[in-house]
Amino acid sequence: MQRLLGSRLFVLSARAFSTSGKARAKVALLGASGGIGQPMGLLLKQSPLVTHLSLYDIVNTPGVAADLSHICSGAKVTGHQGTEHLATALEGAQVVAIPAGLPRKPGMTRDDLFNTNASIVKQLTEVAANVCPEAMICVISNPVNSTVPITSEVFKKAGVYNPKKIFGVTTLDIVRSNMFVAESRVRAVAMKFVLCCKLKLCCRD
Repeated sequence: MQRLLGSRLFVLSARAFSTSGKARAKVALLGASGGIGQPMGLLLKQSPLVTHLSLYDIVNTPGVAADLSHICSGAKVTGHQGTEHLATALEGAQVVAIPAGLPRKPGMTRDDLFNTNASIVKQLTEVAANVCPEAMICVISNPVNSTVPITSEVFKKAGVYNPKKIFGVTTLDIVRSNMFVAESRVRAVAMKFVLCCKLKLCCRD
């Protein structure tokens, strides 16, 4: 009796933590061939929550899709290249991640970055608002504090705006800042150690 009860509890707990059914989704990655898009595609392909990974970019998408499809996970991978295939890439997507655009280069101001990436994000989100208006839109393209409002205005204009489904993703900036702080602390500790050695002192806090 105890074994039977235990097995039933195990089944119930397994169902409660299941990642099947509605928890799984199609994710469209716009800008999949870029420096951020490729590693992000790699992480998404390995997620058990993703059933279909739809990759889109204006160049090199078939090759990226082929490489990611070789990873042993349950997610189906499709590649879509060129603006004429953007709607197909977005069709049926529950999540849309947008790392598309250019990175900030030396000497480039935030205005320069905005002028370049704003138009890219606007074009992508206009199609998303039409094809998958209920999807969660994750904007990664910088400057995020400008590209997110652009996305919101596009969805408002299309009459499908939902403030709970448009996000600015700053995880990349946080990861970078954490690394910069860690590196600066390591350098500070190393300099302190060298100074202590030179003075023949015991380095203690």
